[in-house]
Amino acid sequence: MSIRVAVAGASGYIGAELIRLLLRHPGVELTGVTSERLAGERLDRAYAHLRGLTDLVFHDLDPEWLAEVAEVTLLALPHLESQRVVPVLRRRGRRAIDLSADYRLHDANDYVTWYKAPHVDAPGLAEAVYGLPELHRKAIAVASLVAVPGCYPAGAILATAPLLKAGWARTDGIVIDGKSGVTGAGAQGRKIDPMYLYTEANENVQAYGLGFHRHTAEMEQEMSALTGERIRVSFTPHLLPLNRGLFTTVSVPLARSLTTAELVRCFHEFYAGEPFVRIADEGAFPTTRHVIGSNFCDVAVIADPRTQRATCVSALDNLGKGGSANGIHNLNVMMGWDERSGLDAPPSYP
Repeated sequence: MSIRVAVAGASGYIGAELIRLLLRHPGVELTGVTSERLAGERLDRAYAHLRGLTDLVFHDLDPEWLAEVAEVTLLALPHLESQRVVPVLRRRGRRAIDLSADYRLHDANDYVTWYKAPHVDAPGLAEAVYGLPELHRKAIAVASLVAVPGCYPAGAILATAPLLKAGWARTDGIVIDGKSGVTGAGAQGRKIDPMYLYTEANENVQAYGLGFHRHTAEMEQEMSALTGERIRVSFTPHLLPLNRGLFTTVSVPLARSLTTAELVRCFHEFYAGEPFVRIADEGAFPTTRHVIGSNFCDVAVIADPRTQRATCVSALDNLGKGGSANGIHNLNVMMGWDERSGLDAPPSYP
C-alpha cells in the first residue's frame, strides 16, 4: 500500500530531483506539488524531462492544502519558509521532511547567529531529528519532523565520523575544504548571483563564504555530538564548473600515530551494513563522476605519519546524498521500508 506524498517548493533543483525520484518510488503516490512562481502551470510543462510521467499542476504554497493531499510532505523551500509551514502540518498530524536549513540546528540562538533571523517554531526545532541515517537511524524512524543535512555537512561528517567516534581524532585543528557544483546554490529564479552565471563559473574555481559559511554550524554540531566535546572547524567552500557533485577533503589531527590500514579498517567497521556509504580500498580515492544521480557517498582515508594527521575525502552528488536522495532515504527509514526503495538505480556514467 502506497502513501500520499507532496513536495513543497517543487520548482527548484532540489524539488525537481525529489519529483524524479518519487515518481519511480514503489511505495509513493505523488499527490501534490507547490510553487509560488509557477502556480497553475503543469509540472511537465515546467520540467519537460518529466513529460508523459505526471499530470500534476503546481499549487500555491498552502499548508492546509498540503495537509489535505499528503501524509508526508518534503519541503524544498527557501530558508525561513519551512518554519511557517511545518507547524500546520504537525498540528494536522502530518509528517515532514525539511530540506532547507530551518530545522537543522538544535539551538535557536545558533539559528539567529548563522541565519540572521529569529526562529518562529521553537517546538519544532526542539523535536526535529537531524536527517543523516548513518548517525541517527533510530530517531529518524519515529520522528514526525526530519531536517535533511546540507550538502557540505553531509560530505564532511560522513568523511570524519568514524575517526571522531573512535576517539582517534584530536578535536582542535580540523580543516575542511569543500567543492560543489553550481546547482548547490539552487535555481535562484530571477535573482541570480553573477558567480553562478556560465561565463563566470566556466573554466573557473573560486572560494566563497570564507570564515562564515552557514553550513559550518551543522558540521560543528554533529561532530561535537560524536566526540562529546565542543568542536570548532575551519571550513572553506569552493564553486566548481560542474552541474552537480560535491568533493570534500578534511585534514584531521590524530590523537596518536596510526597507519592507513588501521584507519581504513575503522571506517569499514563503522559503516558496516550501510547501504549508501562506500569505502575505497587502500590506495584508491573517490571522484564525483562515480556518484552522480545516486544516494551514494564514497569515502577514503589515508594516514600522514609525517604530520600525524589523517586526510579524509568524500564524494557525493549535492542533489543526491547532499539533498533530494537523502530526503528519500529518510522517508524510507521513517516508513520502515527497505532503505534502497526508489534509490536502487546505479549512478549515471559518464
